[in-house]
Amino acid sequence: MNVLFLLAFVSSAGDPLVDIAPERLAAYIQVDTTNPPGNEIRGVEFLGAILKQAGIPFEMAESAPGRGNLWARLQGNGKPGLVLLHHIDVVPADASYWSVDPYAGVTKDGYVYGRGALDMKALGIMQLQAFLALHAAGNQLSRDVLYIATADEEAGGFFGAGWLLENRPEIAKGVGYVLNEGGGGRQLGTDTVFFVEVTQKVPVWLRLTARGRPGHGSVPLPQTAITRILRAGQRLADTGFDARVIEPVANLFRGVARFQRPELKSAFEEIGAHITDAAFMQTLQITAPGYHALLRNTCSPTTLRGSEKINVVPPEAVLELDCRLVPDQDVDEFIAEVTTIVNDRDVSIERIMSFTPASSSMDTPLYRLIEAKTDEW
Repeated sequence: MNVLFLLAFVSSAGDPLVDIAPERLAAYIQVDTTNPPGNEIRGVEFLGAILKQAGIPFEMAESAPGRGNLWARLQGNGKPGLVLLHHIDVVPADASYWSVDPYAGVTKDGYVYGRGALDMKALGIMQLQAFLALHAAGNQLSRDVLYIATADEEAGGFFGAGWLLENRPEIAKGVGYVLNEGGGGRQLGTDTVFFVEVTQKVPVWLRLTARGRPGHGSVPLPQTAITRILRAGQRLADTGFDARVIEPVANLFRGVARFQRPELKSAFEEIGAHITDAAFMQTLQITAPGYHALLRNTCSPTTLRGSEKINVVPPEAVLELDCRLVPDQDVDEFIAEVTTIVNDRDVSIERIMSFTPASSSMDTPLYRLIEAKTDEW
């Protein structure tokens, strides 16, 4: 996480809350909250110690042993409240693919490196420093401001935000706005650009299970669970889901058009007119896969399981997919489309998890304030 972005909205240079922020991020990264198993209570203890030192009361709750959640509130005068929300857990890190220890919080060349530096301990520290600054200023707030740190986002949030809403619904009473992960700062050429995310593609996790006749590896069979699951995966890989543009995505492409190479600028300005251009879409996928993924449903194969022994043909093979849907996509219709693409009655498709799409209006005082302040900065 670039320290520049970490400090952007907290205060001015030379402020103690700014100066200590990179150090706090590095220390937070050193708190191992890899999910699974989570152990987010470690993060709660880390954050709680800082809040306690500042004299800010907080509460915490474990949704399961070790699965900690924390929240603190600055009282305001009754306008709809603002939540500063982040998740404590991080995904696993394989140190062999890192140039630094992913849990050391190394600071080098103006960057803080480590698992969670982007997703999303950096935002947790930004929000914490802003929360501390509001408290230290001592001014009467027009609205409540809540700092909330949750468990389990990387596995669906069932022990985190979902659990809090179900078991501590009073926390959300009177809330009008939530600032969470997404968007963020980025360098586009020599320019610093801030993205404000108002909607997200919808996560849908699928499990494909192929069944076939088991046997010994010395006797090849014409069809096995392994060949079926490989064929299903290849069919999905070979099928490009139709591209379409929703309005927030069109706004994004228009906003970043001026930072693109000349041959891409006009296409970004009118992205809806170019999604049927195969050459453009291929170029976009190769050069800017993140932008390309915003324009269509996607499925990434992430886990593959078969026999546990090299000389055994298994009766089942499993492929799991992390699919992300354009927010207006009906999930059941999408799963039906995947079933049609796979086209194999011996391959079952199970929905592991999915979410309801959510979008936020850009026509709000908060959005306009963020827009104005980023332009100033």
